[in-house]
Amino acid sequence: MYIPPSMRLEREQAWELIDRYGFAALVGDDLEATHLPLLLDRSAGELGTLYGHFARANPHWHSLDGRRALAIFSGPHAYISPSWYASRPAVPTWNYVAVHAAGTLELLDSEATRALLHRTMAHYEPTLPDLEPDYFNKMQAGVVGFRLTIESLQGKAKLGRQRSQADQAGVEGALAESRDPEARQLWRYMQRLANEEHGA
Repeated sequence: MYIPPSMRLEREQAWELIDRYGFAALVGDDLEATHLPLLLDRSAGELGTLYGHFARANPHWHSLDGRRALAIFSGPHAYISPSWYASRPAVPTWNYVAVHAAGTLELLDSEATRALLHRTMAHYEPTLPDLEPDYFNKMQAGVVGFRLTIESLQGKAKLGRQRSQADQAGVEGALAESRDPEARQLWRYMQRLANEEHGA
């Protein structure tokens, strides 16, 4: 991913985006892709480790065990109109936040997959009642758990921060008032990032 220095996310910022926007496209070297939720363990390895599971019927997992793979996480994004800038002339663009996490994928054994399924359900719905053991066993039989040890972590925040303060203010105002929920998410992300950088 092309990342100008001014747009690079630090490791903690990339981790935060993964935690918040954990639905990823997982791509192998054959360019096959599977879309699935991934959980990050920040304490496992220098750059962290991702955990997830395939449907057993999905043949993609057969070609990924022990191979390099790339997980692509997309954060908030929105169209940026040149009419929002104070500067003229200007061109339309698209602002976005994204993280690429690459590493080696390993399939999990039955016990680790079972623990992962419990962790996944607890992460997304902590109040969900425990499933009946027989039903849980059937569910587990239909999936294949894996971990992806992150060896390369790239984060990019293309937010127009290289532009003048007046241009940035125009963009932020338009995003904040937009009817598009994705645009408002991008505005909130921009506010959070600015607060982090100023120690707020």
